[in-house]
Amino acid sequence: MLTEPMPAETVEIARKQVSLAADDLDGNAVATLVLELAETWGVPALWEQVCRPLLAGLSGRTAAEVAVEHALCEGVRVGVDVYRREPGRSLPTDGVLLAGAEQEAHCLGLHALAAALREQGRGCLHLGPALPWSALASAVYRASPQTVVLWSQTPVTARAYRLVRFARDFPGLRVYGAGPGWIEPLGAPVGYLGSLPTAVAACLSGAPRRDAHHIRYGSVSYR
Repeated sequence: MLTEPMPAETVEIARKQVSLAADDLDGNAVATLVLELAETWGVPALWEQVCRPLLAGLSGRTAAEVAVEHALCEGVRVGVDVYRREPGRSLPTDGVLLAGAEQEAHCLGLHALAAALREQGRGCLHLGPALPWSALASAVYRASPQTVVLWSQTPVTARAYRLVRFARDFPGLRVYGAGPGWIEPLGAPVGYLGSLPTAVAACLSGAPRRDAHHIRYGSVSYR
């Protein structure tokens, strides 16, 4: 697996292949391509150079576009979820908890982050989308993570004040917002993750929250 960015020609070919598979509503083909690209170039390059731009280019204005979008999202999810999984082998979570904000149905970016962490030989506790605030607090009490990343896809589910209050309720916890939903400023002690490489670094570094990069992680809306 390489760590440098994908060459422009490779990116163009990859986007075309994945796009054609999604147009055919062939989620399995999308997943296969995603898995192959991840094995060759790594998850961050795959996500930033292929998946995110393709997802951003789908407007979802027509029924046909919505169907293609679903095929693409599901194929990407399956591909990154399969990547570097070994049944029966538990990876160290290193105190990382990932979840979607309350009432947030989409958290594809967190699946990519989980895959990127596995790529580094690390795991995480990924609790999926639409986790109520009370359940998130309960999970923190039970699992005692060091880092929480909360994904919001749209401003409807992004409660900046609530995330800041949650972080202040757990002063020993590093709390980050991720996803395009966080359009309101996230004040201290919350950080904002702006890219998959930045998110991986934040989850693995153990740096104090004040060192978090306040840049956007996924500037597009995935349906």
